[in-house]
Amino acid sequence: MRSWSLLAMSITLLGEEVWAQSGAGAPTWRPVVMGRKGMVAAEHPLQALAGMRVLQAGGNAIDAAVAVFYMTAVTEPSEAGLGGDGFILAYIKSLDRVVLINGSGGAPKLATADFYRKNPGSIPADGPFSTSVPGAVGGFDALHAKFGTKRYPELLSDAIETAREGYAVSAWGAGNFKRSQTMLAKWPSSARVFLPGGQPPAIGHWLEQKDLANTIERIAQKGADDFYRGDTARVIARYHESTGGLLRYEDLAGFQAEQAEPIRIGYRGYEILQSPPNSGGIVMLMALKILEGFDLKSLGHNSPQYLHLLAEASKLAFADRYPYITDPKFAPDAPVKELLSNEYAALRRALIRKDRAIAGVAPPGDPRGGKAILAGHEIRYTEPGRAVVAQQRDLRADGEQTSSFSIADRFGNVVSVTHSVNGGFGSGMVVDGAGFVLNNRGSYFGLDASDINVIAPGKRTRQGAIPAMALRDGKPFLAWNTPGGDTIPQTMTQAFLNVVEFGMNVQQAAEAPCAMTSNFRVSMYPQAPGDGLAMPQVLADRVGAALRALGHPVQPSPTQPPYGSPSGPGAVKMILLDQGSGVMYGGASPGKDNYVLGW
Repeated sequence: MRSWSLLAMSITLLGEEVWAQSGAGAPTWRPVVMGRKGMVAAEHPLQALAGMRVLQAGGNAIDAAVAVFYMTAVTEPSEAGLGGDGFILAYIKSLDRVVLINGSGGAPKLATADFYRKNPGSIPADGPFSTSVPGAVGGFDALHAKFGTKRYPELLSDAIETAREGYAVSAWGAGNFKRSQTMLAKWPSSARVFLPGGQPPAIGHWLEQKDLANTIERIAQKGADDFYRGDTARVIARYHESTGGLLRYEDLAGFQAEQAEPIRIGYRGYEILQSPPNSGGIVMLMALKILEGFDLKSLGHNSPQYLHLLAEASKLAFADRYPYITDPKFAPDAPVKELLSNEYAALRRALIRKDRAIAGVAPPGDPRGGKAILAGHEIRYTEPGRAVVAQQRDLRADGEQTSSFSIADRFGNVVSVTHSVNGGFGSGMVVDGAGFVLNNRGSYFGLDASDINVIAPGKRTRQGAIPAMALRDGKPFLAWNTPGGDTIPQTMTQAFLNVVEFGMNVQQAAEAPCAMTSNFRVSMYPQAPGDGLAMPQVLADRVGAALRALGHPVQPSPTQPPYGSPSGPGAVKMILLDQGSGVMYGGASPGKDNYVLGW
């Protein structure tokens, strides 16, 4: 027995070392999935299966996206679902362009800043005062109404059956139930569904959700209008008001998803598309524009100098999120074009020192005035030789409660989605009789009157959901996304660079370890900044000393491949399309229950 234990240990250590070195030639924990007719990269095997069944039955990527969304509501209630919101990027072959659907809802009409200042005194992280109007159902419906080909009863049948008849809870799912047990226990409707016998479901527990099945079935028969203006809307409004909350039938009835233009940049011959404000997709694009000015490939993947530049570019990009990004209906003159310009990127890039890290939170810039630093702010760098100590903070626990997926079909359509109830199980509140969790997205607002993202009736808060797509020669090249809260832009940036700078395949790129700065104002109220550079322990063992010498407060976290999340925060899903051969390549991080199916 001892010899087998030693052998297993040596294999594990060897695997960690190969993974830590990572690169275009490194083996992967999971295979690259390949096909030419369809590809689904999602967060649970049943989600991937639901999407693939639609593709094999002749549906397109938009149809499959609807099926995956509703299956997510069943199999990942802690992450996303009917009570959440979402952003959808879709390349529509018949139009030869990418469209963006914004499925995020605004604050209820009763949600004024004065109310929050006088009543709770803050914006709570959960409970009825944390909820905004759920927009995801409307977002997917808007996409399907324009570009779908199959009817709802066919697309939602797998989700209805799985909700009614049940599924086995995974290790990832069981962990989420256990972590959120106290919050769920506050609400009888939540405890009835998710704490059977007063206990969180364990691994293998067969979870049935009959109320959720009935709700999805009503949508299948009556359409999304039922959710916003029908019986389900009335159930939601009555329940929320009964808990003392602010959401009313009129808030739901007035919701409409929005089709908008994606924002985009060029990067070394690629066109990178992201969700516009109120999404925070601009953070990823700003970081890439700054990084484009460096010869990253020559530095070597995950070298100390490479990771230093990633962290500094992210600090500078995040610094501009707080003063400039919110719902464009409330800030129509936001300098989005200027923030993404080559000239502004050059100004911000010049603030990066190769020998020292920016200390604390970077200052915002002045894109309108063409200045690297906004008046009244200054930049500080860490002092040479000064010991830096990271705050005790685990970025992986700060917002992985989001779901994402990528889909490509045989017709040439490609979809990239990020959708969420925000925190783990959102508000913690399951709508009594309807079976789904309401979001806590309202906790992303501010209360300071000078804050561009201050809460206001009907206002959509600044979001972290940022699906991405890259085009080459005008055609889809890469669709990728991840959960992870405020880590999302950094994880997405590194996954993309793994492919285009370091020649990794999609599985290598998704598995490669990431480093995450927390030196910025976070999304969750009261938007307090962190101070650290988080990375897996096995990566910190290699580069931690060099990064600390540059002034980075390195935060190592345990690495447990292949069953944990060896790449650190997030759970990347990627589909790469070879337009010459027609072959699709799918990959996904080992984090969560990620699963890829190709055909």
